[in-house]
Amino acid sequence: MKKIDFYYIAFVIILFAPFFLSEQVYNYYNQFNTAHGMWMSFLKFSILATAGEMLGLRIKTGHYSQPGFGGLARAVVWGFIGLTIKLSFIIFGTGTPAFLAYMGMTDAPTILAGSFTASKLLVAFCISTSMNLIYGPVMMTIHKITDLHIIMNNGNLSCLLRPIQVGNIMERINWRFQWDFVFKKTIPFFWIPAHTITFLLPVQFQVLFAALLGIALGVILALASHNGSRQK
Repeated sequence: MKKIDFYYIAFVIILFAPFFLSEQVYNYYNQFNTAHGMWMSFLKFSILATAGEMLGLRIKTGHYSQPGFGGLARAVVWGFIGLTIKLSFIIFGTGTPAFLAYMGMTDAPTILAGSFTASKLLVAFCISTSMNLIYGPVMMTIHKITDLHIIMNNGNLSCLLRPIQVGNIMERINWRFQWDFVFKKTIPFFWIPAHTITFLLPVQFQVLFAALLGIALGVILALASHNGSRQK
């Protein structure tokens, strides 16, 4: 383990320690997150998901950054993706229980607020499944397109002001790998179970768990990116 690894670990510890060591800090964060959920989602994912991609790069190459990686550009993109993730939590967290109520499970919209039961597990699973099957592939594809756009522009922050050549980039994506690994394996075997747990947790713990998943998301997609595009 190199010195830079200790710096990375220290960064993660410093980032999360206040939530465990100070109830006042945690309560303030919770209140601020409730009042400014979208802004906090942007900040959360811009930091944590980018940190996850850096960790994935470290695992692949031995370095947390490299020429063309574009850490700042990735952080901005992750911030905007974080906004859509927050939006999906609201839409599917509200809409799925409403649909279950429409189908006859009348207590579905309120059941998550109660104690753990088989019905609560079912509702959380349904929310996670609908979100990951409908929203998940779209988000992962958009991430892949923006990731390649950043790489094609050598990681320069200015690439965010340039048009994304979506058609050309989509021709470079290895769709077989995108389907066989990113969609077919990570969604059913990781994301659906992980987000089922998320919706089972009390609201005050969902924030921290979602943040940890943000790091996991960055690591998984970073590791997948090595095989996720064709070499021209």
